[in-house]
Amino acid sequence: MSELSEALDAVGIKVSAYAKMLDVDAKRHAISDLEARMTDANFWDDQEQAQKIIAELKAYKGMVDPYDALSDSVTACRELLELAEAENDEDSLSELREEISRLDQEYNRVELSLALSGEYDHNNVYMSIQPGAGGVEAMDWAEMLLRMYKNYFQNANYSFEIIEAQPGEEAGLKSCTLFVKGEMAYGHLKSEMGTHRLVRMSPFNAQGKRQTSFCAVEVTPEIPDSEVVDVEKIDDKEFRVDKFRASGAGGQHVNKTDSAIRITHYESDISVSCQSERSQAQNLAKAWKMMTAKLQQLKDAERLDELKDLMSDRGTIGWGHQIRSYVLQPTQLVTDLRSRRKESNALGVLDGDLQPFIDSYLRWRLSNDS
Repeated sequence: MSELSEALDAVGIKVSAYAKMLDVDAKRHAISDLEARMTDANFWDDQEQAQKIIAELKAYKGMVDPYDALSDSVTACRELLELAEAENDEDSLSELREEISRLDQEYNRVELSLALSGEYDHNNVYMSIQPGAGGVEAMDWAEMLLRMYKNYFQNANYSFEIIEAQPGEEAGLKSCTLFVKGEMAYGHLKSEMGTHRLVRMSPFNAQGKRQTSFCAVEVTPEIPDSEVVDVEKIDDKEFRVDKFRASGAGGQHVNKTDSAIRITHYESDISVSCQSERSQAQNLAKAWKMMTAKLQQLKDAERLDELKDLMSDRGTIGWGHQIRSYVLQPTQLVTDLRSRRKESNALGVLDGDLQPFIDSYLRWRLSNDS
């Protein structure tokens, strides 16, 4: 078997696996059913329902059409390869080599697009960073993570604002919440949900001993304004609203007025804070929007597994709960404990080079969901 034939077979195996993950036959049946419903004379009587059907049809076609194109291209390449090898046509073989490479790259793009087809993947996100036990070491690690994400946001052309931040007394951060905007923000950043572990020679230890620190990262998709809780209908027995003075950078109003807001949901122990606005009313509105988004997560079956460690075991940010390990000494190595992706350039990762880890997580999740 020739090198080109082996390369083409490898692409064909990937495309077949994609069809299995996608359940192509079921998707084709759904497309036929939706198209039949659109031919009904009364289809547009309920415009809201009609738009939902059209969106659903578009989503299904967005999965099946790329598969069909890849499958057809693989079949065409096989036919051309047989002819080119039989006639020893070097020009055609060279063109096929380029086409097979293109198909492999196209498959990688299509596979990631399927992994980014979740209900919330297009949404903006709230991201919270919370240090675990360990005092200043963990708080310094939280600030390092914030810097890493800021650099990644810049590389990914995402915009962000800091909703609240509580600086540590000696160094680092006690907590930090950001609002991140950009294409597929939640789709990509959901990979960061979990506990991050750092191993390094401690800069805060006079003996220079190796130290392990933990931080939890929570990622919550923004929900539409129409779904935000109606403040007038809130049961005071379910929530507690605290007002306090903001701290850290944020303008002249910081530490002068009780403009910052913290809302706590008693049943789940979920707490959100906002201090980014000058007005207490504005901070309250943002806080309610974050709270509603977090409570929606709890109701979403897709997210329950990812929230398990951070919600039901909120007090545990440490061993057995981490998703990624960052080792700086004695050697550099970053390891994602889910996808098994490894990178020896740990400092590059901490400078924001996260996309390889995000892509590997999406492929891992796709293979585990299939």
